Amino acid sequence: MSIQRVGIIGAGNVGMAAAFALFVQKNCSEIVLVDVDETRTRGEALDLMHGQAYVGRIIVQAGDYSDLAGCQIVVVTAGASQKPGESRLDLLNRNAKIFRSIAEGLDKYAPDAIVVVASNPVDVLTIIMQRLSARPHHRVIGTGTMLDTTRFRSLLGEYYSVSPRSVHGYILGEHGDSEFAAWSTLTIGGKSPVRSAILGIPWNDEDMDNLVARVRNSAYEIIEAKGYTNWAIGMVISTLVGIILDNRRSIEPVSSLLTGQYGISDVCLSVPTLVGADGVCRQISLNLEQGELAALEESAALLQEVIAEVDI
Repeated sequence: MSIQRVGIIGAGNVGMAAAFALFVQKNCSEIVLVDVDETRTRGEALDLMHGQAYVGRIIVQAGDYSDLAGCQIVVVTAGASQKPGESRLDLLNRNAKIFRSIAEGLDKYAPDAIVVVASNPVDVLTIIMQRLSARPHHRVIGTGTMLDTTRFRSLLGEYYSVSPRSVHGYILGEHGDSEFAAWSTLTIGGKSPVRSAILGIPWNDEDMDNLVARVRNSAYEIIEAKGYTNWAIGMVISTLVGIILDNRRSIEPVSSLLTGQYGISDVCLSVPTLVGADGVCRQISLNLEQGELAALEESAALLQEVIAEVDI
């Protein structure tokens, strides 16, 4: 069996949740942690390694950019936190500088790796990484609305008292305030619940509007309660890494560059996308309803405005 080596840049709450999920789900055979706090990162690697007796031999090490050589995938969770009184644009410009340094290190030591961006705002930072890195754009992927979509499916599963794995549908657009539920894509057990009864439960517009609001506000709610989000996004990252390493060719709402799909170009956002061993294979064209297409266009326009202001 070939070595499946994954690097994680940023060993904070999200980075370590991703490392833990990769470790317990056995989605790779080696994990390399890179962080400016080298001492703590060595401790994190050692702590995780001590669980091998329960999952099998998975190597976890702390290192620097040179140790990322040979990684098939590098996950980026690093980024600056917003300071009191700091504007979103100022924060983005600081993160752009951080990403410039990361891109240089990755291009030098791991030029063939697929880069998975999980730092926020993920859509903007994904296109920044694409512009800063020499690797092809299809090999730089943002986690996008995979997290929002699993929240969406989980809440719908609760509402209909069914496993979220039986719920199929997407949150699309920006991973942020302009995201939207593509209700036209939603099925449960192959049947659409939109404006009809399913499992004995009739469709309720108000309940569904409230459910989407809960999805959109989940991060704010969690951050208010515990200060950060990490566990679910860690599982998202692990899942996406497994899809790529195993070439599962799974369709996921990742953030990738649109080049005319849905009439949108020069922006990264989430639409259903075929993902495999070479990264983004292709975006899937859905027959979105007029209101959904308008929401996607609005989300793209908002992101393009921000991208245009960032000093890359």
